[in-house]
Amino acid sequence: MDDKLINRRAIEAAIRIGLVFLLVLWCFNIVKPFVLLALWGAILAVAIYPLFARLQALLGGRRKLAATLITLTVLALLVIPSVMLSESAIGNAQVLASHIKEGTLRIPPPAETVQTWPLIGKQLHATWSQASDNLSETLSTHKEQLTVVAKWMLAKAAGAGAVLLQFIVSIIIAGVLLVYARSGTDAVLRFATRLMGAQDGKKFTEMASATIRSVAQGVLGVALIQAVLAGIALLLIGVPYAGIWTLLVMLLAIVQLPTIIILGPIIVYVFTVTTMLPAVIFTIWMLLVGVSDSFLKPLLLGRGLEVPMPVILLGAIGGLLMSGIIGLFVGAVVLAVGYELFMLWMNEGTETVADATVDT
Repeated sequence: MDDKLINRRAIEAAIRIGLVFLLVLWCFNIVKPFVLLALWGAILAVAIYPLFARLQALLGGRRKLAATLITLTVLALLVIPSVMLSESAIGNAQVLASHIKEGTLRIPPPAETVQTWPLIGKQLHATWSQASDNLSETLSTHKEQLTVVAKWMLAKAAGAGAVLLQFIVSIIIAGVLLVYARSGTDAVLRFATRLMGAQDGKKFTEMASATIRSVAQGVLGVALIQAVLAGIALLLIGVPYAGIWTLLVMLLAIVQLPTIIILGPIIVYVFTVTTMLPAVIFTIWMLLVGVSDSFLKPLLLGRGLEVPMPVILLGAIGGLLMSGIIGLFVGAVVLAVGYELFMLWMNEGTETVADATVDT
């Protein structure tokens, strides 16, 4: 009888665990399309919470009004430059298409030094020379390759619109989370306490919040500022495809590479198409944009948190490969939080040993 009772209880427990697992899996599949957006919205909410708290105090404690004003401001900062850059890209594409259609597009001949380039020099020089002599014949010769490139560019343009929509939804989610910031913080703290205990749960919650705010402001915030400043200058000076170059500047800034990799050739191009004074002013502005991270990071990066830049780099690149542009931001923050949690776990026993040594 005892064996039968044990077997029956084991079967019942297995069935209950299986049903719970199926319920959790089902719920996860339902919310899976929104996980990345909600996570990015939560990161934004944590990053801008200090500003929200100050604005709420100025407005007499009205949380909904403060959250609405911040949400509308962030949306304006995102949508207005995006629309301007999109109009610039569309305008450049239309001008290029009209020149090709009318046969007025002219390509300068290549320099002879192009032939000395390794691997692709001779073939590139031949194709470039052909395009310079007879562009229409070159286009017809490479029609299939150009069709593939055009389809790829159209797909990327459609993807850029979808990414912009995802950012808008994430910002709205961040605004909603700011309204319920206190209850949300309590829920996270209760979950961490349930998972890790009272002391470690509180420590982890504070560490995660500080890390998110530090990376979002000191890395992602600086990258966005550099991209916006560079994009404004590119639009004012009339550089073609300013939106693409602005996006590349932001990507390089996030992965901690010097933006001069993109800005340097653009500066050379500007000197060839404009007069001296605007080109010099543009050069000075772009050089300031390139070095701005050196004094912006100490202002925005949280003190006491030193996440190694390779961690940010791996998180950004891995997130980009896994989830696209939003993954670029989320990956850097999530890997930084994971790194800080791992270091917190690693140093927990070390601190105890160090205290015991001091007492001895």
